[in-house]
Amino acid sequence: MSDDLDKSKAAPQPDIDPDLQAVATEVFDLARRGDALMLAAVIEKGVPPNLRNEKGDSLLMLASYHGHVDAVRTLAGLGADPNLRNDNGQTPIAGAAFKGFREVIETLLAAGADVEGASPDGRTALMIAAMFNRTEIVDLLIAHGANPQARDASGVTPLDAANRMGAPDTPAQLAKARS
Repeated sequence: MSDDLDKSKAAPQPDIDPDLQAVATEVFDLARRGDALMLAAVIEKGVPPNLRNEKGDSLLMLASYHGHVDAVRTLAGLGADPNLRNDNGQTPIAGAAFKGFREVIETLLAAGADVEGASPDGRTALMIAAMFNRTEIVDLLIAHGANPQARDASGVTPLDAANRMGAPDTPAQLAKARS
């Protein structure tokens, strides 16, 4: 019953002009494709650098997840927040760690991204990199201060996560980092 009450109090969603929706879709596609020049042009024309899609993914999140370092650099330089979370609580650095994009992570860190990039459940970018055996990313994150002994909400450490996923190389890296 309380769900019904909550829904009835929700503000009505305004209808979005289909032309405006098409423009927004194209802007998000620019980020996915990594078109740094066009992203700069549309932001200079007034598109907010922290524009988000229906999933809460920012332009910077999309560019990071798709590995477009020039677009990430451009967006960060134009004021995009490197720590802005999507609706799932994920950060651009966590997305880049998942995909293994070292240069993107370096660029995000230079722009002020939190090296931990922890989601609401406490899963850090280091945990994600360790799980998917991203050895280069593990080294990079630790070198920038990521905590190899951090624990998520379930008490799982990066080493635990790597072992659970059967990562062949990152457990040894993390064991060395802990000593």
